[in-house]
Amino acid sequence: MYHSLHDAIADAERKGTTLARCALEIESRDQGRPVEEIRAALGRALAVMRHAVAQGVTGDLRSNSGLVGGDAAKLRSGPAGPLAGTVFRDVLMKALAVQEVNAAMGVIVAAPTAGGAGVLPAVLLGLAEQRGIDDEHLIDALATAGLIGAVVAQRASLSGAEGGCQAETGAAAGMAAGAATEMLGGTPAMVGHATALAQQGTLGLVCDPLGGLVELPCVFRNATGAAIALAAVEMAMAGITFAIPADEVIDTMGDIGREMDVRYRETAGGGLAATPTGRRLAKERLVQIKRT
Repeated sequence: MYHSLHDAIADAERKGTTLARCALEIESRDQGRPVEEIRAALGRALAVMRHAVAQGVTGDLRSNSGLVGGDAAKLRSGPAGPLAGTVFRDVLMKALAVQEVNAAMGVIVAAPTAGGAGVLPAVLLGLAEQRGIDDEHLIDALATAGLIGAVVAQRASLSGAEGGCQAETGAAAGMAAGAATEMLGGTPAMVGHATALAQQGTLGLVCDPLGGLVELPCVFRNATGAAIALAAVEMAMAGITFAIPADEVIDTMGDIGREMDVRYRETAGGGLAATPTGRRLAKERLVQIKRT
């Protein structure tokens, strides 16, 4: 797999093809599997993503702590806000839906992790439904997202314990922005700018789960990450460029993660987890666990 988006973009431009095609060809070579087999696996992942969204929007799921559940359904059928009827609201709904399924111990696709799993399906499925984009193009988009995620994993981290939420939801936003940009017809260079624009907007984001559970604020940060990804797609598709290359933004994320205080790296020792309310909710959850 590529070690940099710069190399991947240069390769795609030289061949006159997409990043998705480059990703599939290299994955096929590295794994010794035909491209069709890899696409079939991505198709199965897409089906799981769709099912998670469908489960989550019903509003029937609750996490064991009782802290998470029912909010995706509110965006589906609740009072009309200023974004009612827009793809933006639909994407937010889908991001919450997937994370509510995750919090309720349902089946999701870790893309790139369970904590950030709502962003990519929300953005891709939301835009695909709005534009009438078929599954073959969605599978291509997943291949592009995988390429971006692999570069982030190599150059920085995809772990909240290592790099904070910027390495999970932030990476997911970059993956979603880049993949959606290509799915909508953007060039390989636009994909790079979309990735950079999304990830720069999440730099420094801490991982501070209440009580150590991947529930609060994780679920809602997926909606925020999806919103950032949509903003990045909109800018990149308009021809806006970001002065810092995506690889350097990713490297910076890795640097920030390594320098981040351990309290802000999934230990539940800082951030929102350390607020009076956060500590109270965590304590109540521990009491509940002991009782059950």
